Amino acid sequence: MAGVFKNLFGGASPSPAPARVDDDFADFGGAPDPSPASIVPEPAAATAAAQLGAQTPGAGPVPFTKWYRVWERTSPSDFKQEAMILPFILLIVIFHLWGTKKNKRKAKAWAQAHAPVLQNEFAVVGFGGVSSSELISPESVLKENSPQEFSSYATGRQNVAFLDLTVKLVKRYNPVIFLADHVLSLFFESWAPPVEKFEATTYSFDGKEKELVPVPAGDAGSLKVQNSSYDPFIWAVVHKNTMRKLRQDRYDISMTQTKDNPKLPSWVTVMSESAEITDTLLTPELIKAIEQADDAFEYLIISDQPIEKPAKIEETVPRKRLQLSLRIPSSGYESTLPLFKLFVRLPDVLVASAHWRPEVLRKIRSARDEEIKKLRRADEEEKAEERRIAAEKLKKEERERLLRSMSAEEQRKFLEREKEKEQRRSMKKSTRKG
Repeated sequence: MAGVFKNLFGGASPSPAPARVDDDFADFGGAPDPSPASIVPEPAAATAAAQLGAQTPGAGPVPFTKWYRVWERTSPSDFKQEAMILPFILLIVIFHLWGTKKNKRKAKAWAQAHAPVLQNEFAVVGFGGVSSSELISPESVLKENSPQEFSSYATGRQNVAFLDLTVKLVKRYNPVIFLADHVLSLFFESWAPPVEKFEATTYSFDGKEKELVPVPAGDAGSLKVQNSSYDPFIWAVVHKNTMRKLRQDRYDISMTQTKDNPKLPSWVTVMSESAEITDTLLTPELIKAIEQADDAFEYLIISDQPIEKPAKIEETVPRKRLQLSLRIPSSGYESTLPLFKLFVRLPDVLVASAHWRPEVLRKIRSARDEEIKKLRRADEEEKAEERRIAAEKLKKEERERLLRSMSAEEQRKFLEREKEKEQRRSMKKSTRKG
């Protein structure tokens, strides 16, 4: 009845039931043409676009543009950000290429100047094992570790186990670091200015040729090995600008005493364990070579102690070596080559003359024995502390075991006795202090 009255007074009539459609074909009744847009003929596509524009109110006809016609869909104003960034990227790339090539040229120039010296003094030069009898090229002498660091190696010489060489150049390949190093060094003294240098480290045989050099079985009896050992010591000639840093950074240099020598220029000083060592090693040839190197000279160090402070007794085993650090001159190597030649032959001088009087040798060995005693005391204290911790741990485990085996009343009495003992112990301590 409600439905009848609703229809009489103008109510909405119920909607008719939807017609049944076959489910199998309903989903595909209004499917669009599956043909891709790229194969629609251009006139038909233009007509369709015009019809779409006519149906859209306020919009004109939309021209058809194929997906690959980028120049029709964009304009130069769309690439303003890229245009601002691209010059910086090009500048960094050009700077990197220029810096790496310049560093390679500098390293090659160093190798060309020093390869003849290495070829004359060593049997094998370079990491490739090139014999000095063969023609040595600069590329075979040096190995590039990074764009600013190159290294070389030489072996096969009397009294010398091997020689390590490192050429360190400025980081020209990175404009940010390159500019930061130069600018910050002008305003901050703690920021060291970038320096180009090469370092050489010679490791002496020290009488261990038979242990380090393999000898064929047939030649073992006929081979005569010269005694290449010499007495231990620490001696250095350093530029005064690097003196403080060496003393702070190197353990072996901290064991020496600094004293100026009138034979040397005023900007150079000697760091030695004994005046006798200085008198023996400071030859006229060495003085002349240092003077000729001038500001390119940084230091010449002869040592048998480690660079880092030893933490264990095993680290105090002597390892004799010679180190030379020279800055790369701005024009040619004529000023530094004499000192480098003398450095290569210096192990021969040590084997011949570095044998000290008993008084000097006793003083040198006493300094090393004192350091070994300190390490031994520290080692004993560390072991005593470990034993104390182990005893306390064992005592604690025994106490817990006893408590677990007791009843509640026995545990209470045991803890009270411990508390009384602790109070008596604290009273005794306070009495002693008073």
